[in-house]
Amino acid sequence: MPSRPQRTAHLRPVGDGELVARHRVVHGYRRAYRIAGDGPALVLIHGIGDSSETWARLIPDLARTHTVIAPDLLGHGESDKPRADYSVAAYANGVRDLLTTLGIESVTLVGHSLGGGVAMQFAYQFPERTERLILVSAGGVGREVNPVLRLVSLPGAHLLLSALRLPGMRLQVDLALRLLRLLDTGLGQDAPELLTLVDALPDETSRNAFIRTLRAVVDWRGQVVTMLDRCYLTEGMPTMLLWGDRDSVVPVRHAHRAREAMPGARLEIFEGAGHFPFHADPARFVALVQEFTATTDPADWSREHWRTLLLDGRPDTGHGPAAQQDLREASERSAT
Repeated sequence: MPSRPQRTAHLRPVGDGELVARHRVVHGYRRAYRIAGDGPALVLIHGIGDSSETWARLIPDLARTHTVIAPDLLGHGESDKPRADYSVAAYANGVRDLLTTLGIESVTLVGHSLGGGVAMQFAYQFPERTERLILVSAGGVGREVNPVLRLVSLPGAHLLLSALRLPGMRLQVDLALRLLRLLDTGLGQDAPELLTLVDALPDETSRNAFIRTLRAVVDWRGQVVTMLDRCYLTEGMPTMLLWGDRDSVVPVRHAHRAREAMPGARLEIFEGAGHFPFHADPARFVALVQEFTATTDPADWSREHWRTLLLDGRPDTGHGPAAQQDLREASERSAT
């Protein structure tokens, strides 16, 4: 597909007022989001337990050339936290509905971790509204996931999360994290930011929403949803994968597996970064997103092309042990 000419940047400064969370009521629930800038729409979807605040350092630069929309997913941040459906399919619907209320029809999606799974699900459910995919340390590739998340998916997780907020516990956890960092472990790389997510669960309602979201995608064996079975449908859709090579939550080998399953996908590895590469090197992250959106044409979706892809089905990825293991794992996990 031919590259599009470099887009001239607007270089419009973003005022502080644009970064303040706004709210829309959709289906009776208040949904928080941040919106800033002008130009083609760029949607930033955060991971589990996180919020749009995670993108705060990047939004001003991205908003110079894009209309940036960063929602707080239902159950997260300043959005409502009802006893509701927190599956990736429901989240994709929620993003679609919020964008519709904002009058935005087509977007480039940037999804981190769980948000990467939501972005993939959005592209599957609404391909006609998806221009590009940028998946950052995305879930939904392999079964493997950090053992801590598997533990929190078990019965009694409410007690565990509540205990982390007891007086004295934070000091003990901080000491353990310092030791992990001194030992130069992958978990030590990501643990401080993961602990920040626990701090964002101040009450039972927040913890309940977190656990319901987690259990929709993780159980004691690992990740329970997969996108491998439908990755072939991204043919013709510009896709970029961004990963830290020291990711302790979703291992970097998932990035290579995803690239093999997604026709034409581009992979960029952030050396020395963990599960949050956009925090580790925000300047490189912004530059990659801007370059990718400026030099690729939006996906040209058609019903006939989609029908042809579905009829042809998933291509044979080979018969080696790794390929067989991928297919076996995918068949054992849920295809939402």
